[in-house]
Amino acid sequence: MHRKTPLVLALMAWLFATGTPLDFVQTFAWSRMIATYSRSMPLMAAVQKSLSGDEMCAVCKAVQAARDEREPDGARTSAPKAPEKFVFVSAPQAPVFLSPPLKSAGLLSSTAVPVSADRIAPPLPPPRLVA
Repeated sequence: MHRKTPLVLALMAWLFATGTPLDFVQTFAWSRMIATYSRSMPLMAAVQKSLSGDEMCAVCKAVQAARDEREPDGARTSAPKAPEKFVFVSAPQAPVFLSPPLKSAGLLSSTAVPVSADRIAPPLPPPRLVA
């Protein structure tokens, strides 16, 4: 029991240092705003209005004030901005499966045989045993 205490304390210190309690309070405020707005408008409109940042409730303003107090404006803008889009250059290729060597049948050497999509599909439905 005493071995876990330093780990728990370190985890709590890290969470408080990164501002996690403010994230929980902000999430609570957003969910409360969504619940309030959804009484008078469709759910998607309520979510969009709550998360847009145009209208802030008292809790949102308190969280924003706490964040501004914690980080001055210069600290936020000094970091480089991450790219908004990622472009993947390589195109997907058809998979190639390799079957194990057929040494026991004596048909092939020890090299693997490529199996491609050119193989015919098994008959549908599968054959039935007639008894």
